[in-house]
Amino acid sequence: MLEDMRLFSTIVEQTSLNKAAERLNVSQPALSRRIARLESELEVDLFRRIGKRLELTAAGKLTYEFALELRRFHGSYLQKLNAYKSAEAPTATIGASLTTLQSTLPELITTMTEKHPNLEIKAITGKSHEITTLVKERKVDFGIVASSVIDDSAITSLPLFDDHLILVLPRTHFILERSQLNITDLHGLPMILFAPGTWYRTLTDELFRKHNLKPDVRMEIDSFEAIIRLLAACRAGALLPKSYLREQLLTDNDLYLVRIRELEETKRTTSLIHGDPAWLAPSTRFLIEETIATFARRSILPNELS
Repeated sequence: MLEDMRLFSTIVEQTSLNKAAERLNVSQPALSRRIARLESELEVDLFRRIGKRLELTAAGKLTYEFALELRRFHGSYLQKLNAYKSAEAPTATIGASLTTLQSTLPELITTMTEKHPNLEIKAITGKSHEITTLVKERKVDFGIVASSVIDDSAITSLPLFDDHLILVLPRTHFILERSQLNITDLHGLPMILFAPGTWYRTLTDELFRKHNLKPDVRMEIDSFEAIIRLLAACRAGALLPKSYLREQLLTDNDLYLVRIRELEETKRTTSLIHGDPAWLAPSTRFLIEETIATFARRSILPNELS
């Protein structure tokens, strides 16, 4: 019943079977069958179907009120149950999208394990909507995604920092002989791009289309580290997220950052997401607070070309 009420309330809150199916990471036909089975068990119609639009029936409104009460009751139960658990959790499971796994999570894990040597941190990766589902199903303690989840009442989204793309070039690249670079200089520039299907690649492609740019694409790779190591050998540039670029990384690979106004407009907010606060163990709340504090102390990138 608890799972059925969760599915039902998601449909109500998303106002659409398709949107709810996407949010729940299930197929629309499978979700329709679950709701049909629930209606059969309750012996009432929960929705009135008007074309592609759904409206709650009187029984549906009553059921939604019950679903909300059940959600609150379940959260209260879990909160009380935490009192019987150890306040010091030996493990923490974090969900991370692919790009945050490479750009954000390593620094966070290093910081946390230095402060808490006995803490074991596990990471589960996936697309942002998949991480959201894992958070709602409490399969991870919290998630870090390169987006905000603000349209789901079951998710709390806390911004950590804003990110944008930066042009990275080997210091020996001929184009750096120019006194100033602008967005048009990316046209025809040899470049290594991130693999298709990720937020950063989608953002890059949108940027190219918007400014009618056609770079000379030498490689497409799904690893920031591999891109960094290949830039000098390929005499190419790359558009990488600011959050990944550290001073030591640039020094070790003899790389230079170029500030271009249009790239700074490719902004995306990386956020920490978690479920109902009543479900959070004290140790998880503490880790969330420490994570927010860690990113609040981040320093501004050095060595950028104005």
